[in-house]
Amino acid sequence: MNDLRLRPATETDLSTLVRLRDGAARWMLARGITGQWRPGELDEEHFRQVMAQDEVWLAEAEGRAIGAWELWWEDEAAWGPQPPVAGYVHRLMVDRYAAAPGTGRLLLQAAERRVAEAGRTRVRLDCLAGNAQLNAYYQDAGYRVVGHKEGKPQPGGAPKSFTLLEKELPCPTAPRTADHTG
Repeated sequence: MNDLRLRPATETDLSTLVRLRDGAARWMLARGITGQWRPGELDEEHFRQVMAQDEVWLAEAEGRAIGAWELWWEDEAAWGPQPPVAGYVHRLMVDRYAAAPGTGRLLLQAAERRVAEAGRTRVRLDCLAGNAQLNAYYQDAGYRVVGHKEGKPQPGGAPKSFTLLEKELPCPTAPRTADHTG
């Protein structure tokens, strides 16, 4: 995947983000992964709000959007008040029908680089406690379980229980300015 391009999402990408999220939800449901995401659960307004406060990144290959993720700079709903040492990855999603195998890991690594560029030393994420396959995926990527959060509020749904995972990053680097390509 030599032509993978990463960039901050913009207002013009809102429908694409919803399409990617709904596609990932349908893919999970087709494989019996229930309780994680449902199609139609998040709309353009969700992504607009995240972009206003944090970051949403879009991955493109061969001129087509193939994945995205949200990067938050705090997550009190899951982690409680924390010092500013981490970035929080949310909604890592890949178009399983258009992206090459391993794309999810590349996007996760890009999120980790962005957190390091911001001078933070940890990447944190939460994963549905009952999704053993996804929990194992993140642990295989170097994340370790550091706790559990019961009853975390969900956009468009009932509260759920999550595993809290964290990865320590190498020493932070100086922030880069304009180049967001991967």
